[in-house]
Amino acid sequence: MNHSTLWRSIAARRQGERGPSFVRGPRRVAVAYPSPYRAGMSSLGYQRILSLLRAGGIAAERIFLPDDVEAHKSSHTPPLSYETGTPLGRFPLIAVSFAYEAELIGLIELLKLASIPPLRRDRGPDHPQILLGGPISMASPAFLAEFIDAALLGEGEDVALPAVASLFEASDRSGWLDTIAALPGGWIPERDPVRLPRPAVASDRHLPARSAWLCPEAELSDMFLVEGERGCHRMCSFCVMRRTSNGGMRLVSPERILELVPEDARRVGLVGAAISDHPQLPDLLQTLVDSGRQVSVSSLRADRIAKRPRIAKLLRRSGARTLTTASDGATEELRRKMKKGTTEQHLLDCGLQAGVEGFSVFKLYMMVGIPSEVDEDIDELVRASLELAAACRPARLVLGVAPFVAKRQTPLDGEPFAGIKTVERRLKRLKRGLAGAVEVRPVSARWAWIEHQLAQGGPEAGLAMYEGWLAGGRFADYRRALAAVDPDTARPWARLEAPLVDPVVVRSSPAIGAIGGPPVR
Repeated sequence: MNHSTLWRSIAARRQGERGPSFVRGPRRVAVAYPSPYRAGMSSLGYQRILSLLRAGGIAAERIFLPDDVEAHKSSHTPPLSYETGTPLGRFPLIAVSFAYEAELIGLIELLKLASIPPLRRDRGPDHPQILLGGPISMASPAFLAEFIDAALLGEGEDVALPAVASLFEASDRSGWLDTIAALPGGWIPERDPVRLPRPAVASDRHLPARSAWLCPEAELSDMFLVEGERGCHRMCSFCVMRRTSNGGMRLVSPERILELVPEDARRVGLVGAAISDHPQLPDLLQTLVDSGRQVSVSSLRADRIAKRPRIAKLLRRSGARTLTTASDGATEELRRKMKKGTTEQHLLDCGLQAGVEGFSVFKLYMMVGIPSEVDEDIDELVRASLELAAACRPARLVLGVAPFVAKRQTPLDGEPFAGIKTVERRLKRLKRGLAGAVEVRPVSARWAWIEHQLAQGGPEAGLAMYEGWLAGGRFADYRRALAAVDPDTARPWARLEAPLVDPVVVRSSPAIGAIGGPPVR
């Protein structure tokens, strides 16, 4: 691989995209995603911020973690921008959209490939500044403190443009950091390594976020993504998006959504943490399906599918073959403790709908290793899953099982990881009990432990990950480095400066379309 062959492959990928043309300009920045293109161009937040920067006169260019990192390493080929083929290291600013903790490895790889020192203390005046944003900022950005120059916590629509534009207006780096610090959600780790500012909340005029590009090679291939709502009005104790941390739920009217869907978009994805609670979701689905479009919904609550059978019926009619929801806890009692109101009957009703409507797969996401869980709860999960598998026939039941990881800004912050051996033992018990009847797709207990260490950690955890990467990047290397971190060093990072509480739990406004009624109960 060399610069020319990489640029040709990028150009070929871009040819299949449908989206706005790139306009060159003097204010050039890289907007990087520390995972490959397929994931990055399926991120609505990444697309949205990129679009807003360009609309504000910033020549924002896309850069992703390469599909084949090893090929780049062996050929000494740096990551190139998708718009002009510029190497990552030549930009004055790299704005990074971070989705989850393990993408730290992707960030390290990106910077190393570009010959940029990953740690801020090792960079000089000729290196790019690194500005962090994205979903990770709502929960646990502290482990990234030694890698970044600044961060925008929370929703970025109102603050991303002034933050980036100020780099070209400030007389020096200190002046730029002053501007960031004065913005809502602006955080400068080197100046205040303990307190995290209250996350920014975007004004309603920016809602709904929607795709600017349709990309056949994205994970959500050629799908137009649009928010049906933002935030959540529920209080699940394990979730960062619970209403006391995100300001409640903002609804977007079906009329506003429909006027934004392009004529040539044959696949539409409705996005929102609580989209199935939208009071007019069935009517919106009906209109989209009647127009001949395939529709997907990002988050379906089991109680909503159970009580609103039109949802499953319309999704199947649009071409969906998998009906997906979540139970989260292994038993109804564990779910009750987590303030997750899904009952066993809700799940059975969903399974029955999956079978009756002709879905091929009924997929259920859940967690193991949650606080107070015991091995016998797994036996109860086996029993309930076998009953559910029978109820959903001829659809096939698939369980997606992830180890519980406590997140900051939630009531379960500080809860310990169940233990790699404990999680693996319970997963083995689950697989053995469901063998031949239900497919179980587990998330690695080892990598979930790493996620927990970062989610609960401060800058020392991030530094330990870098040490593990330098030592070889195997799980054993990361585990050895992270195990040496004193957990007490993380506690000053435990909370944001103030919780993001909105007394209006559910609302709409003229900016996002008038709408009647609260979420369906």
